[in-house]
Amino acid sequence: MFDIGASELLLIVVLAIVVIGPKDLPMALRTAGRWIGKIRRVSGHFRAGIETMIREAELEEMEKKWREQNEAIMKANPMSASAEAALVGQDPGTTPAAAAEAAAPPEPEQATPAKPRRTRKKAAS
Repeated sequence: MFDIGASELLLIVVLAIVVIGPKDLPMALRTAGRWIGKIRRVSGHFRAGIETMIREAELEEMEKKWREQNEAIMKANPMSASAEAALVGQDPGTTPAAAAEAAAPPEPEQATPAKPRRTRKKAAS
């Protein structure tokens, strides 16, 4: 991003020592590091938001294209429901036997006799 060579970096370090002073330089570098970290986080969040918006726009375009192609195919090859069922096969859940099973009330389960509860006898005092 920034093309800073060794000579430019050395010049920046010397100027920082002269202007800020060797005593306050570590604190100034820490502060600059925090600012750079915040800037990187904000720019990363911004970049991720932009990329998400681009992906969503591309998905909408693709879905629109697929819908148009699907409509064109369906218009070119109209098919009745019975022909589609013959090609695909009948759904097992729609057979008359399965429909009758679904409509029938469930059979009650055999009740097992309850076991007697054990109680502790209190020890005689």
